Amino acid sequence: MVPWGSAKDVAYEIVVIGTSWGGLLALKELVRGLPASFGLPVVVVQHRHRQSDNLLSILLQDQTSLPVCEIEDKAPITPGHVHVAPADYHVLIEDGYFSLTTEAPVAYSRPSIDVTFESVADQYGARAVGVVLTGANADGSRGLKRIADRGGLAIVQMPQTAESPAMPTAAVRTVPQARVLTIEDIARALAALPTAHHPAHP
Repeated sequence: MVPWGSAKDVAYEIVVIGTSWGGLLALKELVRGLPASFGLPVVVVQHRHRQSDNLLSILLQDQTSLPVCEIEDKAPITPGHVHVAPADYHVLIEDGYFSLTTEAPVAYSRPSIDVTFESVADQYGARAVGVVLTGANADGSRGLKRIADRGGLAIVQMPQTAESPAMPTAAVRTVPQARVLTIEDIARALAALPTAHHPAHP
């Protein structure tokens, strides 16, 4: 397996995670596996009912010592924080901060995983990491391909371990070079990423 960061010695700067059906359990396990010293900003986009409250952030905070917060418009992208997309808004990435929009749903979803992934790819290029977890549709595949095409790292939950395998299956089909891992191994891999502050673990 090619080492994290590959020969380019990429210093990764952001992790964006997309999920839908079955995502709560997957996200809980994933954030629980990240060390308290994890230094990258993590952006979580999960499909939710348009009138959902901030319960997702609360439930994830119970699983990690990393600060978990619901994204607000123009809020800064903060290293070592888990940023959760609010219900009924698309999340875009600007130069160091988030931008929320109420443009039309994409594939019946707002927030759309693809919209955020593509925005991350455009802003961060090879310094971005995209992760697609369990879900019942194909949202995230196009955005993950954009991340990979820009030189970023694409990771997908092993479909046979997903509560709903449709989303990771579509992602693997669209991005065949993606690393396909269990949730436990995704957390371990993220923790080992070379970043601007931490070299890759052996």
